[in-house]
Order: sequence, then structure tokens, then C-alpha cells
Amino acid sequence: MWTFIQDQILGMKWLNTIIGKLLLTAGLDTDSRIGGSIQFFVYDTIKITVLLCVLIFLISYIQSFFPPERSRKIMGRFHGIGANIIGALLGTVTPFCSCSSIPIFMGFTSAGLPLGVTFSFLISSPMVDLGSLVLLISIFGVKIAVAYVVLGLVIAVLGGTLIEKLRMEDQIADFIRNNNSKVDIESPNLTVIDRLLYSRDQVVSTFKKVFPYILLGVAIGAVIHNWIPEGWVETVLGDNNPFGVILATLVGIPMYADIFGTIPIAEALLSKGALLGTILSFMMAVTTLSLPSLIMLKKAIKPKLLATFIAICTVGIIIVGYGFNTIAHLLV
Repeated sequence: MWTFIQDQILGMKWLNTIIGKLLLTAGLDTDSRIGGSIQFFVYDTIKITVLLCVLIFLISYIQSFFPPERSRKIMGRFHGIGANIIGALLGTVTPFCSCSSIPIFMGFTSAGLPLGVTFSFLISSPMVDLGSLVLLISIFGVKIAVAYVVLGLVIAVLGGTLIEKLRMEDQIADFIRNNNSKVDIESPNLTVIDRLLYSRDQVVSTFKKVFPYILLGVAIGAVIHNWIPEGWVETVLGDNNPFGVILATLVGIPMYADIFGTIPIAEALLSKGALLGTILSFMMAVTTLSLPSLIMLKKAIKPKLLATFIAICTVGIIIVGYGFNTIAHLLV
């Protein structure tokens, strides 16, 4: 039963079959590079777009119960590592990319929440969300998807805890530290209709921002899947390269995409022989440490704290990558 859900409902294998038949009818051989690339591109674009819209709608409905002020109140009730865990968990029901998370991070920080808690939120928000869990299940299966989410939360909690222990509050930009926005503002009571309209607007808004990166990611995935020799990928990101995880992490950092844009690339790399942990390190680096988000973050925190944040995330991602490569045989 679960295999049917994973393959036919989440994975939409039936859609791939239909697209293949339509291409054959149009005279394209799906076993050729061009035909295979077109099939991969059309299938993955439709599949990810449909899942994206459904998931954003559902997650946004849940998110409507956790506006920033209410989230701040919830996190303010907890202390120590418990607060970091709550901050990381709240990150799973917030925006889908790091650039969208930074303004919320700034608001939490100016509201007086502990620095470590806000960083746990900042790390988990782009790296781990409910949408990524479902998409990962549709491609990699339940074990890998759950392991990715759990380890992503672990990085967020430990990273935030370490930053808290380093006591770097003076590294927050002065305009945030001096912002007296600690006044409690009651969240408006939304009706079911209000929440549905909010969810619809979030689907439209997020789709407009994300769709170009989906197209780019699927296009790259199609090229990798049908044009790049398997031996090349195995040499660079397979068993033969002990530095594959480090390379994948460093390559991912300058890029800008969200989890939805990186998944088709990961899917293609996996089919070509890249190691699972290496692929997941690439995904985590792209979603958490993208160059545009770091430029935005630089306006909110000072260089010492920014360097610490980058170092903690990079080391954590690399450790996760090598760890996944070690236990990958238990997850497939």
C-alpha cells in the first residue's frame, strides 16, 4: 500500500508513463538523449509544480496559526536547548528559502529572543520543511526523507546552541539591537475563509518566486540524467573521491535555489552513481548557505558572527554528508 502511495500518488509514476506515450506518439524516442531529456523535463516540472502548490497551500494553512508574534511568544516560554528545539521546529512551518527567513529572524532577534534560538530557526527554516519531507519521500523514500529532516533539525539545534554558548550578542547589527519592538501585539483572529485566502495568496506568491528555480533545477537534472556520462559523476561524487562531500558542499554554497529546485538535480545525480550523503550535503548547502542569503544576513549581523554561522553550518553539513554515506546501505 505504501509503495503505491510513494510511487503513484507522491511520485506520480503514472504521469511519467503518459508523457512517455505522448512523446512516442509525437515521434520522439524516449530512449534517445533528446527524447529522454524532454520526458525528464516535462515529467519533473509537472510533478514538482503540482506537489509544490498542494504542499504550500496545506503548509500555509498551518502557518496561519503561527504568525511571527505568536511564534515569538511560544519560543519565549522555553529556555535552554528546549528553546532551540522549538525554534528549529517552528522553522519547518515557515518560508521555503533562506532569503525569506532572514526578515523573520531579524524580527525575532529585535524582539529579544535568545540569539541561539533565532539561529536555530534561521538554519532549519530553509533546510527543513514539511514540503521538503513529502517531496523527498516521493523520490528517495521514507527512510531517507525522515533521516534528512531529523539530521537537518539536529544541525539547527546544535548550531543554535553553540552560537548561544559563544555569547555573541554584540555581533548583532546595532539597528536590530536598539529596536524596541518587544511590545506584545495580539495576532488577529482569522476565520477559516481568511486562512484559505491566505493560503491561496501564499501559493501564488511562493510559486512566482520559486518556479524559475524549479525550471532551472529540472533543466540541469535533465542534462545530468541524459547527457553526462555515469563514469564522470561516479569519479567526482562517488566512492572513488573521498573529498566528494566537501566538494559538493563548497559547490552548493554560491548557488541560490530552494529545496524544490535542488531535488531534480539530486534525483539525476543519484541515478548517475553519486553517493547519497554527498547529494544531501549539496542540497543542504544550497538551501542554507546560498550567496544571496549570506549577503542579506551580512546586513543584520557583524562579520565575526557571520563567519561563525557559515563555519558551523558548513562543518555540520559535511559531517552529515559523510555520516549518510556511511549508513546509506541501511536506508535503501
